[in-house]
Amino acid sequence: MDLTVAAVPVYFGSMGAEYRWLRRHAEERGPTAADYERRDTIASLSMGVASLLAPIVVPRVLRSVTPGKGRRAKALLGVAAGAAVLATVADAVARRNDLEAGRLPGAPVGGPVPVAEGTEGPDANRARRRRAARVARKVAGNAAVAAIVAGGTVATTGWASKTTAQRLFGHRIVRDLGSGPAAAALAVLAWDFIYYWNHRFMHELRFMWAIHVVHHSSERYNLSTALRQPVADAFGVFVPYGLLSLLGIEPQLIETARGINLLYQFWIHTDTIRSLGPVERVFNTPSHHRVHHGSNRQYLDRNHGSILIVWDKLFGTFEPEDEKVVYGLTKNIDSFNVVKIATHEYAEMFGDVERSTTWPERIGHVVLGPGWGRARPALAEASARLTR
Repeated sequence: MDLTVAAVPVYFGSMGAEYRWLRRHAEERGPTAADYERRDTIASLSMGVASLLAPIVVPRVLRSVTPGKGRRAKALLGVAAGAAVLATVADAVARRNDLEAGRLPGAPVGGPVPVAEGTEGPDANRARRRRAARVARKVAGNAAVAAIVAGGTVATTGWASKTTAQRLFGHRIVRDLGSGPAAAALAVLAWDFIYYWNHRFMHELRFMWAIHVVHHSSERYNLSTALRQPVADAFGVFVPYGLLSLLGIEPQLIETARGINLLYQFWIHTDTIRSLGPVERVFNTPSHHRVHHGSNRQYLDRNHGSILIVWDKLFGTFEPEDEKVVYGLTKNIDSFNVVKIATHEYAEMFGDVERSTTWPERIGHVVLGPGWGRARPALAEASARLTR
């Protein structure tokens, strides 16, 4: 039995209790980000339902393009290779036309060149070259997006397929540890350790952030926020929890550890519990996790642990709750539309890829930090000012 599904009545009972508590103390607390807002709560619950359906529906949809399982995997890889070649050729055509057109005073590369109708000569030829460069860059951008989507789909589905607990358990390097309390405790601890790194990578790699950003998109913070879960895990490259089966942990125990881990995370999404004293030295608590959901500069990418906070303290990502937490994203989407919640970062990421003019820049928009693309224009402007 999936523990996270079995606990659905607990989720709703807890949210009801939290809602009533907030209503009773509304006058002394005043309006806060912990308050339930109807549209926000509906969006969170909708994403929660979608996250339960996604693991059932998405693998079936992607099966045909999964290496080793589907017949269309090689075809999709061919599409990725062909699109990459087309983008590279179009890049070269764009650069050549820009170079031959030259720069007019005040006109950016690929920008419009005003030429009177019927005019012939160098200016008209230059304008044609620039138009050709713009078309080539559009082709290159779209082809690059297609290459990354197709190649990424093959890579992520293949990785997930080959690193399942069931597959790796047959290649375990130690004996089967059984299903006793010691093995169960080891499974929970090891899952928590791997979770820390996967959670951290979801904040540090943009294609992983595009999956996880769903969970941070609410500007509210209450128990309903815990249910605002991603639906695109199939497109991530995670440290495989199946690695635990190499240590002799049975796949069913790994699944139980997953359920325990997720259940623990539910109760820490609350503003009604302030501090738990000495408990906070070892365990993740509402205070620690409020920090994780903060968009304050000092709170960004901190406190990635699930059950234990000691991983953050060991690996330098711990931050105690100090100033008042501002929830949400550094750039909020201002929408309760579940489609936009689930896809907005993908749309921005692929938009950045489409507008890029080199492969290093395109790959950077996908695999580097979420803020890398936004930081580059500011850095370029600062560099330009220094060289004037």
